[in-house]
Amino acid sequence: MRDVRRLLVIALAVAGFLGYAGAQEQSFVQIAGAPCAKPPVLHCPATDCTPDRVINQGPVVEMKTRRTYFLDYPCDLKPGEKVTFILSIHGAGSYGNWQRHYFPLLDFVDKYRLVVATPNSPTHVWSTADDEYLQNIVNFVVDQIGKQNVKAFWLVGHSQGGMTSNRLVRTDFFASRVDGWLSLSGGRLGPTPPIPASFFAAARPAATSGTSPPPNAASLAAAMAPLRDPPAAAFSFIFETGEHELGDQPIPDFSPWAAKYGCGARAHITDITDTIAGYVYDPTRQNPGSDAWGHLPRSGMAEVLEYPDCKDGRVVADVIRLGKGHTEGLEPKVTEELVQLMVSAKGGKIQQMQ
Repeated sequence: MRDVRRLLVIALAVAGFLGYAGAQEQSFVQIAGAPCAKPPVLHCPATDCTPDRVINQGPVVEMKTRRTYFLDYPCDLKPGEKVTFILSIHGAGSYGNWQRHYFPLLDFVDKYRLVVATPNSPTHVWSTADDEYLQNIVNFVVDQIGKQNVKAFWLVGHSQGGMTSNRLVRTDFFASRVDGWLSLSGGRLGPTPPIPASFFAAARPAATSGTSPPPNAASLAAAMAPLRDPPAAAFSFIFETGEHELGDQPIPDFSPWAAKYGCGARAHITDITDTIAGYVYDPTRQNPGSDAWGHLPRSGMAEVLEYPDCKDGRVVADVIRLGKGHTEGLEPKVTEELVQLMVSAKGGKIQQMQ
């Protein structure tokens, strides 16, 4: 009987240990096909990111279209933990990993509990042909995390990626899901100064750089024409731009999006000083360079302007990077300020879906 009891105690101890080990293995979320890594996969160094890394299109396969993308999330993400989900869309001529470092959300996924998908267009210019791929990414990530755990869903788009975001929020799929849109030099919902001639006069690229040649004024105006009227969907909106992209002119105080939500008069919230430069830039258009198109990454300052007290918990803001153009990668402090604005806004659309 003593031997039987001894064996029973050992068996219970082993079972308890295995149960504990199993619980430990299941304590963190692992998204299928996208194992989490620290440091994040294909992370650029602080300077001189190699061209082959900049143009990488990501290791995660979207299984229906078989196209790839990047997916960054906290490696210690717990089941049931609430996150902000972001779809970050590159500009024309660009690539996922350039976008991933132009607006380096990957450095803030742990602190702010972000899940960031960064897709790629095979033609390097977004169109309606890419919508299924983008929708599939959104559906997959939400299914993996659980819709009840997505406290907010944001679109982020640089340049033509911002214009694409503007188009997407006018489609049923995204209008019903998007809680916010951050436009990184991708058009403002409201008036802006005219783009200066130096933006269009930048030298054409000699090699792959992760960015496209500047469009001409006529083609840009034609692309923007269908997006002039405000979309019907409800969401927060943040506009970020370089001062030189505006021809060094101020952004008008009026915002129809702020008026839509009954926000107060735009107020200067803070100035940001970054001593650390961004990761990426356009190396092929530096001889001669263009203030409006952008120079090498460097330290800088930014001005944050916000429309306070918006209804329904919405955030409407303008952020201007002083002395910067279109392609200098965002610095860490201004990136974090934009993340803080995003996570402070109302969310919940995906959670409420039937």
